[in-house]
Amino acid sequence: MTVYLVGAGPGDPGLLTLRGAEVLACADVVVYDRLSAASLLDLAPAAAERISVGKQPGGPRTSQDDINALLVARGRAGQQVVRLKGGDPFVFARGGEEAAALAAAGVAFEVVPGITSSVAVPAYAGIPVTMRYSSTSFTVVTGHEDGAEGEGSVNWEAVAALGGTVVVLMGAARCRAICSRLIAAGMAPDTPAAAVQWGTRPNQRTLRSTLAALPDAGPEPPATIVIGEVAALDLTWFESRPLFGRRIVVTRAQPQAAAMAAELRRRGAEAIELPVIAFEPPEDVERLARAAAEAGRYDWAVFTSPTGVARFFEHLHDARSLGGVRVAAIGPVTAAALADRNVVADLVPGQYVAEALLEALCDAAGPRASQRVLIPRAEIARDVLPDGLVAAGWDVDVVPAYRTVAPVPDPGAAALLVEAEVIAFTSSSTVTNFVDAYGTDAVPDIVASIGPVTTATARDRGLQVALEASEHTAEGLIAALEDFFTR
Repeated sequence: MTVYLVGAGPGDPGLLTLRGAEVLACADVVVYDRLSAASLLDLAPAAAERISVGKQPGGPRTSQDDINALLVARGRAGQQVVRLKGGDPFVFARGGEEAAALAAAGVAFEVVPGITSSVAVPAYAGIPVTMRYSSTSFTVVTGHEDGAEGEGSVNWEAVAALGGTVVVLMGAARCRAICSRLIAAGMAPDTPAAAVQWGTRPNQRTLRSTLAALPDAGPEPPATIVIGEVAALDLTWFESRPLFGRRIVVTRAQPQAAAMAAELRRRGAEAIELPVIAFEPPEDVERLARAAAEAGRYDWAVFTSPTGVARFFEHLHDARSLGGVRVAAIGPVTAAALADRNVVADLVPGQYVAEALLEALCDAAGPRASQRVLIPRAEIARDVLPDGLVAAGWDVDVVPAYRTVAPVPDPGAAALLVEAEVIAFTSSSTVTNFVDAYGTDAVPDIVASIGPVTTATARDRGLQVALEASEHTAEGLIAALEDFFTR
């Protein structure tokens, strides 16, 4: 087997290379450091062992010798090992030392380069490391020097004399000494300088100053320092996204939670996935199977969620069974789930709630009575729609397609919730399950609701709802969040 030395990039999980994702997907063991994005660990198989060897300034650390020995031992044991390192494994990351140890032990290894923070972090801060005519070269230097070398192992005088752009990695703790050395070596005190903390992550912060004043701005690790004319440029794009820096808890079930979280991250938010609802088969699966097999005897099939669509179509073995049946969907997301199965909804109400669907169905039927309707839905749900149709003279079959259950509370959720700013509720069940599991005191300051039914449940549980989506979909909720923070 092989030990893979994989560069995880500077923090944004989207910057992991395709090759890095490939080897992670087949890992038996992942040995990772502090700067690796936690979500990257999810790319490894669930059964893979995950070992943290992160080094935290002033805190516990695993020695490099111990890390080398661990990699050699696991490699010799025949395991596929991924050593996940921040940035690039051969750029100030001791990947060379690890490769040398593996080579000396006769353990096969492969280096998977990563995007180095020396280029990516300035780019995320809107600072190009080179510009035509002004900065035609850049120098990358470590700010974490070997103390055994007296005043340090870096020749700062030579660095100052090179000109162009200077990028200092791991230099926040020694920022004042570094800036003083560069000024003493002849670099102008008013040279533009910037420090980018937690670069490429939702909590990125860019401090813009001059070489002389940058230490007083108080950069904290991890930070990438950029010195030179390019540091005066402010081509901000990452930090100007509409939800940048907002910590938002997503409560919906998987895989919908992952999809919503991805959209929030694309808009700059730090999305915390904390599903408080899961879906399981109904108690009477045979009843659902019979309803699917006999679908052709209904006038209407009405779907109130994408999950209901998915579970129903698992039992629909012949699409021709729906040939003469009109199909209704409560909203565009449910209609899209039908479209994925090559079924075009005949009816989608203007408002995506049961009351609007009831009205639209009655209008579509006109004066005809005794319409037969099949409603595959959750075992426990509001009865507004079936009761209203029965009152209108319809013959209604409500067939449970799935059950909603509350997952076991996440013991690590408390720390995440303390720092969260927003919680997004996408159904009444998510409100109920969250409050039952974590209590109202754990609810972040800003409560966002997908629609009026969810809002009513939140208020019944003592929560103050700050915003409600006008379009009752996940996309509508994200749009409402953008509008809220813009205002």
